[in-house]
Amino acid sequence: MNDVAELSDTPYALQDSSERILPPPLKWAGGKRWLLSDLAPLFQNYRDRRLVEPFAGGMAITLGLLPERALINDVNPHLINFYNQIKQGLLIAESELANERGFYFKQRDLFNSLVESNTANTAQAATLFYYLNRTGFNGLCRFNSRGLFNVPFGRYKTINYIRDFSAYTRRLTHWSFACQDFERLTIEPDDFLYVDPPYDVEFTKYSKEDFTWTDQERLVEWLRSLTTPMVVSNQATERVIDLYSKAGFEIRTVSAPRRISCTGDREPALEMVATRNLG
Repeated sequence: MNDVAELSDTPYALQDSSERILPPPLKWAGGKRWLLSDLAPLFQNYRDRRLVEPFAGGMAITLGLLPERALINDVNPHLINFYNQIKQGLLIAESELANERGFYFKQRDLFNSLVESNTANTAQAATLFYYLNRTGFNGLCRFNSRGLFNVPFGRYKTINYIRDFSAYTRRLTHWSFACQDFERLTIEPDDFLYVDPPYDVEFTKYSKEDFTWTDQERLVEWLRSLTTPMVVSNQATERVIDLYSKAGFEIRTVSAPRRISCTGDREPALEMVATRNLG
């Protein structure tokens, strides 16, 4: 059974019940599929608008809400290349997928050689990125200062790889993809924003560039300049709550499952859900 079939009964999306709901094709630390039940009612009155995600990550929210139009952005070029290749009909051969340690490091070296030669915007690179994501430790996406992927082997007993992404291709027909800093995005007055920046935690290196507290503050200033309805989620740290409260956002917190913890603590954490310009 593949990943799509396993999660076909997820109840949160707002499309017709005859449509099969697609889970994110990638594992993604901090993914927000669990938050869909909170976000879906907020998006309901704006379904005719373009949904914009400046920090797309695993794309769980857009796949869950299924807008007709969407702008998906992330500063990780390998992530966006993967989505663009899916949109173009990515197919992966069985020989390119193996849950085996030696094969994993060989494929990781091959992917990094494409990065170093500036040829990582191809279907081959997308295939490698997908394989590394599904096979590497905990679904982490981590790069060193040279932009090279450095996640260790995951040691899973079994992995349900997807080889045919045609179900995703059909959904992505009217979605656009961008890879740039959030301030460079062109936001239209009738857009709807869902904003999920990197958490206010020590590790934020999901791409070659880091996301610092200065970037968190810069993001809030940019959001304040927009008149579009928006929802922002982030870990509910004291300074994050203070930052968004002072910027005039309406704040509430929800219980969030812990997905990764270096201490082994899997107790629920608090997630901030901040809204602005909602009617």
